[in-house]
Parts: sequence; C-alpha cells; structure tokens
Amino acid sequence: MADEGSPAERRPWADLPRDLAENMRPHLDEVADDMIQEIQARVREYDRPGDGSYSGTLRTAVERVLHYFVDRVADPDHEPNSVSDFFRAIGRGEAGEGRSLDSMQTAMRVGGMVAWRRITEGAHHLNVAPRTLGAVGEALMMFQDELAVAAAEGYAQAKAAVAGEMQRRRKRLLDLLLADPPAAPEAIADLAAAAHWPVPRTIAAVALARRHADSRPQAFPQDILVDLGRRNPALIFPDPDGPGRARLVDRALTGMLAVVGPTVPLGDAARSIGWARKTLGLVERGVIEAPEAGVIRSVEHMSTLILFQDEDLITGLAELRLAPLAHLRASQQDRLAETLLAWLQSGRNANEVAMRLHVHPQTVRYRLRQLEELFGDQLMDPDLRFDLEIVLRARELLAEGPGEHMIPTGKAASGESGEVVTFRR
Repeated sequence: MADEGSPAERRPWADLPRDLAENMRPHLDEVADDMIQEIQARVREYDRPGDGSYSGTLRTAVERVLHYFVDRVADPDHEPNSVSDFFRAIGRGEAGEGRSLDSMQTAMRVGGMVAWRRITEGAHHLNVAPRTLGAVGEALMMFQDELAVAAAEGYAQAKAAVAGEMQRRRKRLLDLLLADPPAAPEAIADLAAAAHWPVPRTIAAVALARRHADSRPQAFPQDILVDLGRRNPALIFPDPDGPGRARLVDRALTGMLAVVGPTVPLGDAARSIGWARKTLGLVERGVIEAPEAGVIRSVEHMSTLILFQDEDLITGLAELRLAPLAHLRASQQDRLAETLLAWLQSGRNANEVAMRLHVHPQTVRYRLRQLEELFGDQLMDPDLRFDLEIVLRARELLAEGPGEHMIPTGKAASGESGEVVTFRR
C-alpha cells in the first residue's frame, strides 16, 4: 500500500468537496441497513438469524466502516489506524475460527456495491459533477483495498501464531515420546490431541546427522514429528510398515544422512531412537558404509550393532584371542588375520580361502601353517574359533576406520598381556 502522504494515496480524497460528507451523514443508518440486508442475502456465512451477537458484530463493522469513510471525506488527513486495526482484528478472528477470508472479502465487495449505488443515486439528486463522482468512486475502491489488506495482515499474523504454537506442541510431543523412561500414555495422548497428531499404533524413530540437519530446510509430511534444531536431530515416522510408507520416508530424507530405527509400539520410541543413534554413530565412524542414495535402516545392520554393543568387552576379547599375533609386524598381522577369518568363514577349506582372497592355494597353506604354529590347539576348539570369528569380524569392520585396530601389540610374545588399541579414536 502506498504511503499516506504520497500523491497516489491522497489525490482522490483531496479532490472531494468537504460538504459532501455532511450530505452523507444523515443517511448512514439507512445505508447500513441496506448493506447488512444485501450482505446477508448474498453471503450465507453472514446470515445467522438465531445468533444475535453475530448480527450485532456485523452491524458494528458496517457502521464503523461507513462513519470512517465519511470522516475521511470530511478530512483527508483523518487517522486511518483505528479502522485498519479493527479489520486486522477481524482477520485474526476469522483465522482463529478456522475460516478463510473468502466470505469476508465477498461481504466487503457487496457492501462496496451497495455504497456506490447509494452514492450515485444521491449524486443525481445533488447534481454532483462527473469528476467529483469519479473521485468518490476511486476513494471508495481505495478504501476497500485498505481494509482488505489490513484483514489479510491480521489473518496471516494469526495463522503464523497458530502454526508456531502447533510446531512447539509437536516438538514437545517428540520430546515426550523419545524420553527414557517414556512419559505416561495419558500425557502423550493429551499432547497429541492438542498438536492435532493422530496417535499411531507403531512408529519408527529416525536419527539425523547434525551437519545434514543444518544444511537446508526440509518439508516433511504433516504426520511426521520432526525437530531439526535438537542437539541430536530426530523425527518420528508413524506407521512405517504401511503401504508406500518406506518410499515416503526415503523421499522426505533425500540428501540427508539419516538412520531409521526399528518399527516399535508407540511407547517404545526411545528404543527405536537408541538403535538409530548407535547405527548413525557407526556410520559416521566408517564402520557401516553409508549408501549414496536412500536412508540407512538399523534392522539391516543388527549383527554389527550386536558386535559393537559393548566395545570394551569385545576389545578385551580381542586382546585375549589375538595375542598370538602381537609380536608380528603390522603387515604380517593383517595378512594372517585376513586369512584366518576367511578360513573360519569358509568351513576351513583352503581352496575356498584362496578364491576369497584371490591368492594362490599354496600361499594360503603356508599362512595356515603359520597360524597353526601361533595358535596351536586353539584352532581345534569350536568355542575358541567362535570367539576368533567375532573379533576378526569386528576388526574387518574397523578396517576402513583410521586409527582403530584390534590386534594387541608389544609384550604378547613373552607371554605377557599386550597393549591393545581400542575401538575409540
């Protein structure tokens, strides 16, 4: 809207004769009756015969608009804030009632039509000059525009306030669901109702990498609870196993490093986010490979999660079971550990080990003889072989993580416990 003092804003009002206002004032009640009757006839939303308070509000608005218009004809510098504030309040009220501005805008057009009809009828009797009548029409249209803009501003303000409050409720609901121990079901149900979030039977929690959550704004489906501003960004995805739901979450998380936890009942959301965060931690360390496209799902990496559930424990097991390799050079350790794991995984078949490692069978047999000398009877014990496969699998997963190893070094050759570089950097 142009500034109040600009020529485009002031010209039609300034061109009106001041005595025109005095000719209008005696007819304002009659014009108000005509406006209200026409509005109620044409706009169903405003036709409420049994609602006296609503009819009273409509009359107040119509009379206020008419008196303000005439006051401004009498004084072009008349302060516009009061009527603008009034229509901002109307716009906020429409938003608060969950209605659109369509009915109000239609009512304004109908009212303007009635006002113009009465003005032209009066102008004929008063012999008003065409130039003056044109200025009145321009002022009337400009006035309608001012009121429409004010109502739209109030409507937008109210909508933004409601959206902000709804977002705060949803973030609080996310906090309650991810809490450990979980919040009471009653508290969750009450807040879900206030946040307009239908309570699902099952959910999956999603952990997001901080750097990806900060990188760009995301638009998520309405039924997803999300908070990218948390210290550990997360979201909750309802009914994750429903038809088409997996594709939906994949699309929503495109371009982000995200891990989907297991599907759980609503009350177990903390367990789902726990799995997701542990998986995300292993992805960020390079233990689990991040795909180029799509999201990562914890349930596809359960064995790895089990291996790394207690890293101190598996490090201790590695110290114990891999001690025979401690005195070797790093390159020798790597070759023998790789051969031993392949041998355990292939049912102790040397030829299959050679195929797995792409080396000559004779080379494999030479390495196996070295392993027999180092480990002795341990390789014949099924329980010890199981332990060895566990720690060697963990070591293989850590192979891409710089600075992370699982073979003890130092004193093992003399029969003492060797120093172990643990999983943690």
